[in-house]
Amino acid sequence: MADDKADGNPAEEVQVPIIEENEHKQAEIPPKKNIIPGKFFQVKRVSGLLSVVSFVFSLPVLSSVIWLLYMKSYDCEWLFKLPSLQIGISIGLICVFFICNAALFLRARMQMVGIVVVMVPLTVMFTIGLAFLGANSMENRRIPATPLWFEMKIHDNELWNNIKECIYDTGVCRDLALTSTKLKSYDFSMKKLSSVESGCCRPPADCPLQYVNATFWEKNDQMQTDSDTYNPDCDLWKNDRDALCYDCLTCRQGYMKALRSKWLKLGVFLVCMALLLISSHLSLFLVTMWELHIS
Repeated sequence: MADDKADGNPAEEVQVPIIEENEHKQAEIPPKKNIIPGKFFQVKRVSGLLSVVSFVFSLPVLSSVIWLLYMKSYDCEWLFKLPSLQIGISIGLICVFFICNAALFLRARMQMVGIVVVMVPLTVMFTIGLAFLGANSMENRRIPATPLWFEMKIHDNELWNNIKECIYDTGVCRDLALTSTKLKSYDFSMKKLSSVESGCCRPPADCPLQYVNATFWEKNDQMQTDSDTYNPDCDLWKNDRDALCYDCLTCRQGYMKALRSKWLKLGVFLVCMALLLISSHLSLFLVTMWELHIS
């Protein structure tokens, strides 16, 4: 029995240091970071959804390039050199499309670089859109196709003489006369006219003139006019089909209104798409940073 006790004590002495050593090693191992799998996969899903949304938002930008390149320029628009501006904007929108989609691939590796690269062209796109809409703090007379720029061009008599000849060559008023030969005064007043037809092919509505046909009006002495509100364009009207109201201010304003409508629509598109893309890419950047933080 003495031998058994002598044999048992050394084994216990060996086990105790081993247990203490194992406990010491376990204490040295740093605790693993607590990651919630469900939360991580939820953020991953949101990130993937925002990537798809950002790509989908960039598709109308590419579609607008096709619209700008293949859309027919308005009559005599080439005199303002606007078709070249149209091509320049199309090239810029193509660059925006590729930059936005390149940023989607850079977000996993270079988050800050990707967000800066994509925000610069989108900010420029937003600013140009505001200029086309006539935002006072953004537009300038030197920026083509802005309201102030059109306002300046409308008072350029040398340019207007060329535009006037171009409008006459297009036959807008001649076509109006041919399509309105059988219309009575009431029927013609109800006819929907374009801004150019209304401003250049007929006298202003407040003039003391009586309708004979679309391009011929007689002076009506029975109509009373107020001298304080008398429209000077009434004196510029001529029944000569080579003259009509081409020298009237209403003709200039009508033509500019027709010309501006396209650029106002483009301004609305640029502002809306820039805001949507800025929102989607900024949201994607924040979600990506959150994803890296919890991973």
